Amino acid sequence: MAFHIPVLALLAMLAAPAAAADARIIVQESPLAGFQYYEGKALWDMMRVGDPLHLVREPRNPHDANAVRLEWRGEMLGYIPRRENADVARQMDLGAPVKARIVRLAEARNPWQRVRFEVYVELIPAPGK
Repeated sequence: MAFHIPVLALLAMLAAPAAAADARIIVQESPLAGFQYYEGKALWDMMRVGDPLHLVREPRNPHDANAVRLEWRGEMLGYIPRRENADVARQMDLGAPVKARIVRLAEARNPWQRVRFEVYVELIPAPGK
């Protein structure tokens, strides 16, 4: 399940001063799609909860124009699920500074249950704060 914040609400929150240096707004939490097809199995023992993931837009992806690839240390792990990628793709296309990180790793048989990640925006403290 994805969690979405309307764009105007997100912008209002971004304009507010941050309470802590590492404050972030989580805009989505999802399972990793395609884990079984890419490098996840080989990298499993090295990945940790909290590890950053690199989001890469693939607007020319022949299967999904909203495709957003997830990489860990330069290795492809999979994608944001198709049913949950439109908002993130749109924000990336607009230049929004969205980031991602691993929030859960589980030894599950079902590859859709192995890795969960969150997409977030870091709050930047106002100058002089």
